[in-house]
Amino acid sequence: MNEIRSIVADIKNGNIKPIYFLMGDEPYYIDKISDFIEESVLDESEKGFNQQIMYGRDASIEDIVSSAKRYPMMAERQVIIVKEAQDLSRSIEKLVSYAENPQPTTVLVVNYKYKKLDKRKKLHKVVSKSGLVFESKKLYENQVADWIRRVLGGKKYQIEPKAAQMLVEFLGTDLSKISNELDKLMLVLSKETIIEDKHIEENIGISKDYNNFELKKAVGEKNVLKANRIINYFVENPKNNPLVMTISLLNGFFTQLLLFHGLKDKSKSSVAKNLGVSPYFVDEYFSAARNYPMRKVAQVIATLRDADVKSKGVGASQSHRDILKELLFKILH
Repeated sequence: MNEIRSIVADIKNGNIKPIYFLMGDEPYYIDKISDFIEESVLDESEKGFNQQIMYGRDASIEDIVSSAKRYPMMAERQVIIVKEAQDLSRSIEKLVSYAENPQPTTVLVVNYKYKKLDKRKKLHKVVSKSGLVFESKKLYENQVADWIRRVLGGKKYQIEPKAAQMLVEFLGTDLSKISNELDKLMLVLSKETIIEDKHIEENIGISKDYNNFELKKAVGEKNVLKANRIINYFVENPKNNPLVMTISLLNGFFTQLLLFHGLKDKSKSSVAKNLGVSPYFVDEYFSAARNYPMRKVAQVIATLRDADVKSKGVGASQSHRDILKELLFKILH
């Protein structure tokens, strides 16, 4: 986030590089930087003749270089944005000769999503010297809730930990998808609002009572009645609650619980740091550890692996309903 803020600040201050090579596994930040350059470097009156969008699947490196070497028309600069440049991965190193001596009046933006330049090769070294190389890294799941809080905080909103975790568990680590849902929330909620689980349920459609977050909590507490209610809801609404996601989440929870049992320092700060969870949720692990000794945790993880195999149709054929109910029974008993 700090690196992105620095890039944006430099552009706003007129310190604009001739090449921006935006690469990595997280497309969200690549799009953010590229869109900012597209919207702000040129005035509206200059864009018609001096801003060009190219696509990797339709253009060659030679086409890109030819366009980049042109001079702007009645403007200080021209902007060329190459989207989906990862389609040029086999020939991308051919950009070296241009990158060694880029046109100073051209801003060339290369969106190289889901791939990275080899740092040992010449192009990475040359662009790092003449322009800017930005690597957009995928966030780990345990970092996404904090990201949500920072994004909302910057827009004068707050969010409760449970509500943030509901979003993570429903939407995963796809920042673009999460950002779209946050935009929806901010359209209907006034600034300074503290976003709660009820807001998530009302505006995004995630049930505040019947979701993987609540299932994990009920299982940890060995609350048989509540866990069965949630499972029954999942069975009736399989589209919004796919079995593979439920198994994955429970496996992550019990893997963390196994790690918890092995910790020598079980202070709240140590548990939060080692398990990669918010301090808000640490008490759930103390409660679950009392209900699931280390040996039982190991058995549950084996049971979850077996359920995962069955869910993929390996071995005896079972419906997802039966797999889920059998899984819950084995965990709780």
